[in-house]
Amino acid sequence: MLNALSIDVEDYWSILARDWLHIDAEPSGAVERNTKWFLDTLAEHSVKATFFILGEVAEKFPALVAQISKDGHEIGVHGFYHRQIFKITEQEFAHEVGDAKKLLEDIASVSVLGHRAPAFSVNSTTQWALEVLAREGFEYDSSISPMAGKRYGWPGFHKGIHRMQLPSGRSIIEVPMSTVTLLGKELVVGGGYIRHFPYAFTKWAIKYIQRRKPVIIYMHPYEIDTEHKPFSTEHLSQKDETRVIRFHKMQLRNRKSMPYKVHSLLSQFKFTTISEVISRTLVERHSTRSTTEEL
Repeated sequence: MLNALSIDVEDYWSILARDWLHIDAEPSGAVERNTKWFLDTLAEHSVKATFFILGEVAEKFPALVAQISKDGHEIGVHGFYHRQIFKITEQEFAHEVGDAKKLLEDIASVSVLGHRAPAFSVNSTTQWALEVLAREGFEYDSSISPMAGKRYGWPGFHKGIHRMQLPSGRSIIEVPMSTVTLLGKELVVGGGYIRHFPYAFTKWAIKYIQRRKPVIIYMHPYEIDTEHKPFSTEHLSQKDETRVIRFHKMQLRNRKSMPYKVHSLLSQFKFTTISEVISRTLVERHSTRSTTEEL
């Protein structure tokens, strides 16, 4: 089975500063350095992937975007400032994705077809965002996690790649994140789950899912970064400072294990871009027209 590998290109330090320290900070050089590690590693294994890139990262590091495209990887939109959809209006969201799409296309000289929302924030209450994406010219979205999580998720959502017919009459292909049920709990196969869980779990989950359909996996460049950047919490209350420190420690956990896990995944399984997986699925399965049209 040919699975889809995606990299959400965002800077850990600027997001930490903005979301947890209430400080507006532009992306740091760490995102460029860590993304280049992934580019080198993918080249070593002759693997192509989809890179969902923040507009603010592209704005500061246009050469990085150009290199991703030059290396033959797919480029998608990850928003502009990593703002979750439920925190902004429909008009603001349209500007976020539209501006990021145009910027990426101008830098890379390619058509950008795919989108992934920050923090997988397309859910039952923000599904209006899919109409905006279709209107802005996106062919597919990969923002839905069909599980009940603490910070994100759309429980009961269709788990396969499928075409969604929208109320406006437009349609968009949805590529949900892959999940497995373990001890009665639905778990995502990707991101922090790769980092926190033993590699044996990820290996088992991929083997289990790919017997029936392609696996959709995601990672972040910062998950391989073990450098500690000092930051000040002096302006925070003691309660907020405790929350930030706890979150920071959790995000640093098991990062040293990631290079081994990434190399193991690329050696033991077959990966390509999301667009390629969609194309192959379209060829292999003739779709039927319905409200939710499985590919």
